[in-house]
This record gives sequence, C-alpha cells and structure tokens, in this order.
Amino acid sequence: MSKELQMVEYMVQDLVEILTETQSMEYDAAMRIVYDSEVYAKLQDIETGLYRESPAYVYGLLQDELNFGHVVQAEV
Repeated sequence: MSKELQMVEYMVQDLVEILTETQSMEYDAAMRIVYDSEVYAKLQDIETGLYRESPAYVYGLLQDELNFGHVVQAEV
C-alpha cells in the first residue's frame, strides 16, 4: 500500500471516529456514510491532496455534504 493510500485510510478512521462521537451513531452507520460520500471519492483521488488536510477540515467538508448534498469548499 502506498503512503498516500495509507493516509487516506487513516483519515477514514478519523472521520468515522468523529462521526460516532459527535453524532452518537453506530460505527457501521458512520462507515457507510463516509464510504458513500463525495468526500471519500475526493480523498481517494490522490491528485486532490485532500488526504493531507487535517481530519477536522475534512470532517467539515463531510458535514457540508451531509447538510447541503454536496461538498462546499470556499474559493481561495
């Protein structure tokens, strides 16, 4: 496994943990949410570099996707 893919998996673990703690949801449900998300697809695309961001930042993107139906990212 490449270092980048390993970092993606660590990020997924962090996101699942954050979801289970903040949303009081079951582990399996949190995993389903993460793996079915647009954020996960972007994490898997190494070219985006999203896997290098902090878990808090990526969780914010996931929350936006859950609230608005898509990832909302501010323009720089």
